[in-house]
Amino acid sequence: MKIERIKESRFTPESLNIKSFGNMFGDHMLVCHYKDDAWGNPEILPFQNMSFSPALQALHYGQSCFEGMKAYKSEEGEVFLFRPEKNFERINNSAIRLDMPPVPKDIFMDGLKKLIDIDRQWVPSTYGMSLYIRPFIFATEPMITARSSKEYMFCIITAVAPDYYAQPLRVKVADRYSRAAPGGVGYAKAAGNYAAAFYPTRLARDEKYDQVIWTDSSTHKVFEEAGTMNVFVRIDDTLYTAPISERILNGVTRNSIIALAQQNGWKVVEEAVTIDQVKEAYKNDSLKEVFGVGTAVVLNTFSAIGFKDMVCELEDLPFEESWGKQLKKQLMNIQFGVSEDPFGWRVLVEEQND
Repeated sequence: MKIERIKESRFTPESLNIKSFGNMFGDHMLVCHYKDDAWGNPEILPFQNMSFSPALQALHYGQSCFEGMKAYKSEEGEVFLFRPEKNFERINNSAIRLDMPPVPKDIFMDGLKKLIDIDRQWVPSTYGMSLYIRPFIFATEPMITARSSKEYMFCIITAVAPDYYAQPLRVKVADRYSRAAPGGVGYAKAAGNYAAAFYPTRLARDEKYDQVIWTDSSTHKVFEEAGTMNVFVRIDDTLYTAPISERILNGVTRNSIIALAQQNGWKVVEEAVTIDQVKEAYKNDSLKEVFGVGTAVVLNTFSAIGFKDMVCELEDLPFEESWGKQLKKQLMNIQFGVSEDPFGWRVLVEEQND
């Protein structure tokens, strides 16, 4: 692997005090090109702008997907990744759905670990902060013919990550727009999925909500996801979440939250939750909490759910009564090396020599 180190690091201690998400980038990035039916040798380069043709295929026909993951630093200064094999599997599932070539495991894993090792000073040591990692694949062939590209690029960039949402969220239930449909690309982290969500989200924000709860495209009667998160609904002492399907993203955090809840002895049911169920549970006081989970947000509780005909204002439960708050703490303690990792999720990034 070719490594070109930055001549002068942009890192300062103030770099880790950033409050906004996704715009304080690390010193280096990984780049690998696909051409002539094969992936080439990956390179680690200084983070920099790239030059492309305006006919770049990804710009016109949307062959682009990505992943979201994080690196964490323990009190002892050790740097960890969290379940990176899941992100490797998922980015390739997304790539295949978009007719792009899967990335070989050695390029993804070895390149990822080397990149994080080189930029380990960018991983915050403050509990709750992390280094967000963005692997992505996009089509680079310069052409405006409606077909799959023959050339691609795989990259990994990083950015300092503070808490994504600091407060409980007000969410609006979608009753017109849809995130995904049967036979579509809802399970893939396709770039276009997120672009299509921005307008409905802006409309929700115009109504003083923070995010959208997406419902099924055919009836708009079933909870599916919440913004960029998988959604969980706790009714009495049962935790419900939509089952994985071609419409639902197979979230790494979702999978981890389910495992932790079950370890706690809490009942988890992976089945569709209807709008009527949630409304009825709210009316009879059995709706305890609703929250979203994802890599960027970790876990965020919802303070209100807006329907077309009513708004459910949810109580901010104290820590000892809130499953969501307890699960978030348990997950973060594993990620940051504070507690034991009985699942083997944490992956140490060893210091390497070039």
